[in-house]
Amino acid sequence: MSESKIKIVAIDDDDVILDIYETGLSAKGYEVKTFLNPKKAKEYVLNENTALPDVILMDIMMPGIDGISLMKDIHSNLRTTHIPIIAVSCLNDAATLNDALLFGAMDYLVKPVAIDSLETKIKKAWELNKKRSTEK
Repeated sequence: MSESKIKIVAIDDDDVILDIYETGLSAKGYEVKTFLNPKKAKEYVLNENTALPDVILMDIMMPGIDGISLMKDIHSNLRTTHIPIIAVSCLNDAATLNDALLFGAMDYLVKPVAIDSLETKIKKAWELNKKRSTEK
C-alpha cells in the first residue's frame, strides 16, 4: 500500500458491521470513517469542505435513504461522481445487484464479508479511482 492511507467512508445501519469495518480495516492501515445514519453520511460526503474519501462502502437497505438512492446522489454531484462505491448488502438477488451496479456501485458483496475479500475489492476500487483522477 502507498504511504498515504486509503480513506474509506463506510455507511451501514448496523453498528456491528461498522465496528467490523473500523476495527478490521484500521488494523490493515486504512483510514475509516463510519456512518450509522445515511443522511449524515450524505451531508459529509457532499460537503465541499470535507476531504473526499478514496472508496465508499455502502449498505443497500437503510432507513431514511436507501443505498441505491444515496449512490445516485453521490454520483450525480460533479465533485463526488468519480468516487468508487462498493455495495455490501445481505440482499443476494439479481434485481438488487443490477440496480446497485446500474446506479453507481463498482462492485457488490454479500454479507457476511471476510475482511480479506473486502480489502481486495477496496484496493481494486482505489486503483481505479487513482487511474480515473490521473486521466482527468
